[in-house]
Parts: sequence; C-alpha cells; structure tokens
Amino acid sequence: MLTSWFSFLIYALLALAIPLSMVAASFALATRPKRRIRARTVPFESGVSKGPPNQKRFTISFYLTAMLFIVFDIEVVFLYPLAVILHQLAWFGFVEFLFFLVILAVAYVYIWRKGALEWH
Repeated sequence: MLTSWFSFLIYALLALAIPLSMVAASFALATRPKRRIRARTVPFESGVSKGPPNQKRFTISFYLTAMLFIVFDIEVVFLYPLAVILHQLAWFGFVEFLFFLVILAVAYVYIWRKGALEWH
C-alpha cells in the first residue's frame, strides 16, 4: 500500500521543498537597505529622471482589435484538432472543415466592413 503512494510522496515533497527553499534563500540573501531613501525610489532610465508617469487613455480601437485577435486566434486553435483527424473523418470532416472556414470568413468580412480593423 505504501509503495503505491511513495512516488506521489516524493513528488509532493519536491513540490513543497523547491518553493520553500527559494523563499528562504531570498530572505537569507536580501541585502536591501533598511531605510527608504527618496533618491532610490525615483524612477529613472539611463540616468534621466522621468518624473511622475503619464496617464494616457487608449482609444477603444486598441481594445477592440485585441478582442478580435483573441477571438480569431481561438478559432484557429480549434482548426488544429480538426486538421489532425481530417483524414479519419473523410468527406464529413472535409465538409465540416469548409463550413467552419466559411463561418470564419463571414465573421472576418463582417468586422472588416464595419470598420473594426481601421486605425483612425
């Protein structure tokens, strides 16, 4: 009974030992100063102080483009398993594959005609 759980026990011990050793090492090797000095907290790049960060608003087209990219990327991910077993599915799989591509093309043409891909 114990021999069947032995490999799981070793895995669990390693899963706990690795993060705990990393945390312990970070506390043991920490050499940061105890006092906060303002000069060390000011952000700079190449020796030039940038000052406070600028708050810029992005237009909705950035977010819309990102969401469309995610949607089409996920649809392309669904094409891969279908392409792997396409030979086994024969003509049914081929017709299903073409139907999926037609739906994908119609969606792409729709967002193209709506101007979702235009940058203003």
